[in-house]
Amino acid sequence: MWKESVQIDGPYNFDLVLERISLDPLHEIDLINRLIKVPLLIDGKPYVYQVQGVGTVDTPAFLISGEAEQERAVSRLADIFQWNLPLEHIHAHFTESKLKGIFETHRGTPLVLEFDLYGCLVKNIIHQQLNMAFAQKLTMDFVHTYGFQQDGVWFYPAPERAAALTVEELRALKFSSRKAEYVIGLSEKVANGELDLEGMREWSDEAIIEELIKIRGIGRWTAENFLLFGLGRPNLFPKADIGIQNAIKLLYNLEKKPTMEEMDQFSETWHPYLSYASLYLWRSIEKRRN
Repeated sequence: MWKESVQIDGPYNFDLVLERISLDPLHEIDLINRLIKVPLLIDGKPYVYQVQGVGTVDTPAFLISGEAEQERAVSRLADIFQWNLPLEHIHAHFTESKLKGIFETHRGTPLVLEFDLYGCLVKNIIHQQLNMAFAQKLTMDFVHTYGFQQDGVWFYPAPERAAALTVEELRALKFSSRKAEYVIGLSEKVANGELDLEGMREWSDEAIIEELIKIRGIGRWTAENFLLFGLGRPNLFPKADIGIQNAIKLLYNLEKKPTMEEMDQFSETWHPYLSYASLYLWRSIEKRRN
């Protein structure tokens, strides 16, 4: 087994990172020892890597370990955990904004990506228009039934596996017929090469949204969340997201949820880091729920 140490510029709060992503029960996390086991597909082969926080918020450091593909794994993990994007200037951008208090409370929280682009899109489709608890259970049941486990860590099923499922099989997990059709249809497009998610990394935000919303079951909310948590794009603001609407309602002491026009007005000065505004607004709601 190889081990590699990584040091980055602060602030970066790995404890808040683990706290947030531990909301997803599929993740294998040890909050006490500050570590997470990450499932990665490299050239289609599954590997599990351990990332442990060994530094502080202002002097962040990590110990990574795994069995193979060291260079590619470290590069991919740096992308997932956004180690190459200093947060100091992003925090400074919001110093004079209404979000100042939220950014101070959650100082050093990066935009952590999902571990796999296909899994990210499937998860977003499953989560559409569902409450969080049921969406998480449905996702977990899907992965536990049709995915696979390695070194105690769960992987999403391959697109080819999901494409071969029937609506009836997913209905047995409490999928709606329509949601089952969406997941199977997406999986078919990825499996047959019609949809190249990796190839989209070089595309513009709007080009990706335009392409994804052509697919049955994918609307703008799902496409925007894919850009946020699949590709880590920095300037996304999913105005249709109920969580963001509720967070803004609380932040501005509104009597009812903000209109789209009000959200545009509130967020005007948050460019070009709308994704971080979105993340910290979500975090403020999650903190209240906890």
